[in-house]
Amino acid sequence: MDPSPSPSSEPEARALDGVPVSRPGDLSSAPPVIAPPPAATLPRSPQVGLPPQRPPQPPRPPASGGGGWKWAAIGFGAAFVVVAVCLVGLMVAKSDLDWSHHHATRSPGASELRETLIRDADTEDKVAVIDLQGVISGEILSEIGASLVDLVADQLERAAVEGVAAVVLKVDSPGGEVLASDEIYLLIDKFQKEHDIPVVASMGSLAASGGYYVSAPCRWIVANELTMTGSIGVIFHNYNYRGLMDKVGVRPDITKSGKLKDMASGEKSPEEVLPEERAILQGMINESFAKFKDVIRSGRNQAAELNQKDGISDGRRLAANWTEYADGRILSGQQALDLGLVDELGNFEVAFQRALKLSGLEQARLVAYQPQFRFPGFLSLLGQARAGAAAPVKVDLGLPLQSRLPEGRLYFLSPLHLR
Repeated sequence: MDPSPSPSSEPEARALDGVPVSRPGDLSSAPPVIAPPPAATLPRSPQVGLPPQRPPQPPRPPASGGGGWKWAAIGFGAAFVVVAVCLVGLMVAKSDLDWSHHHATRSPGASELRETLIRDADTEDKVAVIDLQGVISGEILSEIGASLVDLVADQLERAAVEGVAAVVLKVDSPGGEVLASDEIYLLIDKFQKEHDIPVVASMGSLAASGGYYVSAPCRWIVANELTMTGSIGVIFHNYNYRGLMDKVGVRPDITKSGKLKDMASGEKSPEEVLPEERAILQGMINESFAKFKDVIRSGRNQAAELNQKDGISDGRRLAANWTEYADGRILSGQQALDLGLVDELGNFEVAFQRALKLSGLEQARLVAYQPQFRFPGFLSLLGQARAGAAAPVKVDLGLPLQSRLPEGRLYFLSPLHLR
């Protein structure tokens, strides 16, 4: 009888959790096979060729105190700028104080001007340049705290104290107010007579009306052949808006002490303008126009006599018929030369060389006297910028009624620029 194996000696192969167990030493049995878990529990394998995707990270909390160094750097930079500006202001003030100790000027503005070297030369002789640009006016210029007339006066005084050999007046202006133009004319005429220093006018692209008025007393006038000059005359500019008032139903209600108190008012209809009003205005214009022609006549004749005295024969005299062209028309530089209103055609370099010749020099340093930076002024600019944020906004509609020049004044001004 064949003995059967005991269950205790040779355990039979059983499946534990689905995994078959073979007998020990049974090499013929297959390797164990692990059953895969359900598909829902398998992790996703990364796609081939793409970096593995990271799970989303929770947002980081804001850093506390990490940007303090930035504010410290900004504060340090601001402090550095303020200290640098203060040092520059102190250096400029000390330089001006040292200069004023050795030079005496009647005007404080003249001592505050700074000498700027435009062109150097191997000599101590100087020729000063004065720029006269834009509309000539007696109003205060905000950037320098003085009027154009005051600035020219200070520059001429500084040039006299410095002992310059000559002055070149660079003119690029359509003209301007009658009174301001006349004051600059008187300053230049007085400067040449008191200090015996020649002034040479160098006309740019535009030197019309008042721009020519201030050039007339100069010892020599240089213009480009394409310079717009002339426009010799006077204009009174005003607007009559009574028709517009009638359209919108507005009528003026005026109480006056005399019949001419509202003379030249834009509220009056043409029928209400009295003949006396037009006669008075025309008389004022004729008087200013006669003064304009006298300034040209005396200035050009005086320059011609001085040039003849010094043996300079290439200067121009006024043509016999020059007054025929003093009717407000624009002239080119070439036409002005033919009429004797200018002496020579050329640019600024030609005017500079003429200034050297009139002063008997072969070379000279070219300088300018200009308003300089002041620390209190810098602070005022900051204050103006802050206050300007709440300033009213002005809208330019491009209408002719929006004149940029004050009304009710006489002007030596080209009508092309009367806006």
